[in-house]
Amino acid sequence: MKKNYNVAIVGLGQVGLYLHNELRIKKKEIEIKTGKKLQIVAISAKSINKKRKYKINKKIFYKNPFDIFKKNIDILIECIGLSDGVSKSIVERALKNKIHVITPNKALISKHGDKLSEIAEKNKVNLEYEASVGGGIPILRTIKEGLATNRISKVYGILNGTCNYILSEMEKTRESFKDVLKKAQLLGYAEPGNPKLDLNGYDALAKVRILSALSFNKKISNNNPLMEGIENIESKDFEIAEQLDLKIKLLGITEIIDNKLFERVHPCLVKNNTYIANVGGVMNAVILDGKPIGESVLQGEGAGPGPTSSALMSDLLSILRGNIKFPFGISSSKRKKVQIYDVNNYVNSLYLRFEVKDKPGVLSQITKQLARYKISVQRLIQIPDNAKKKASIIVITHNVKEYYSKKCVSSFKSNKNIIKKPIVIRLF
Repeated sequence: MKKNYNVAIVGLGQVGLYLHNELRIKKKEIEIKTGKKLQIVAISAKSINKKRKYKINKKIFYKNPFDIFKKNIDILIECIGLSDGVSKSIVERALKNKIHVITPNKALISKHGDKLSEIAEKNKVNLEYEASVGGGIPILRTIKEGLATNRISKVYGILNGTCNYILSEMEKTRESFKDVLKKAQLLGYAEPGNPKLDLNGYDALAKVRILSALSFNKKISNNNPLMEGIENIESKDFEIAEQLDLKIKLLGITEIIDNKLFERVHPCLVKNNTYIANVGGVMNAVILDGKPIGESVLQGEGAGPGPTSSALMSDLLSILRGNIKFPFGISSSKRKKVQIYDVNNYVNSLYLRFEVKDKPGVLSQITKQLARYKISVQRLIQIPDNAKKKASIIVITHNVKEYYSKKCVSSFKSNKNIIKKPIVIRLF
């Protein structure tokens, strides 16, 4: 069995650079734990002269990432982060050349994981991606190995630390979304340029798709699921949630209903006394429901170079110990395409907030329209703003089908007494 392994790192952003330093300073520890010696033989990034926190060996630096293949490589660590382009091409080439691949790239895995896993299996090498979901939380290895004989029916949780920080901070300070986002960017929790993929739910959805494939032994879904972000939530919603003994969380949820896959990402109102309601800040938490294990909870930091590097190192040690395994837990040939649950049949209770002109008859207009779409009212709160001649009307509904709720909310566009589009948050 091999004793010496050559490693290449492509991408020296926060994660790639931090990992590079970890490999450098923990060589001896890795050797003690695995009996294998590591050598970083190639690194690649856009610029060799960029100021970096940790020193890199410029003698093994390649501006063109594909030049790393001039070296004899056993393990490639891809930290570029694109769903296509260089990320996809370099990972494909490595796998075809019988090189093990480790990546934290959820965009790549959620889009091309099926094809890449087939290539890895054909060439008897590993495709490891523990860091793609939940940062340092060992959620994927738990599903693949620790819970391998369990029948998992549902997985849900807080899968984006940026959104969880923003919602937690808005709840605590009652500051606006815009102001808290600026704070998150200054602290490094949100992208300084365009954090849209975190805020609109896309990042969490990529992780949901990976969790679905692993949990239910299916191919990765490519449907257009229910996906909503947190951009429209206001401090007022937190005040009302507090009155209702609820908290607002962005949840990623995947489950099997009637043998069909139902994936979704959206803000939820959760009961204050539940576990998930009390996971604050940049923390992630994943809850799995399976048989015979019951409910399992994993929590930890979901972002940042430290937690991500921890997961990458875990993947590395798994390879060094000689664990050649199927990327998605079972052979690609046994993973079937999944049927998709019709989102229009999704039934749950809703929180609806209407900002309206404070004048007689407006409440009646709203309740009549709700009744027209078979939506019954469980609770109603009115908050007048006499100075501005406006009011907030909050409706908590009984269970309603998604089909009717969407139609109903859309129908309020023509009502000139409603100042803006109603805010919709689903109860969980």
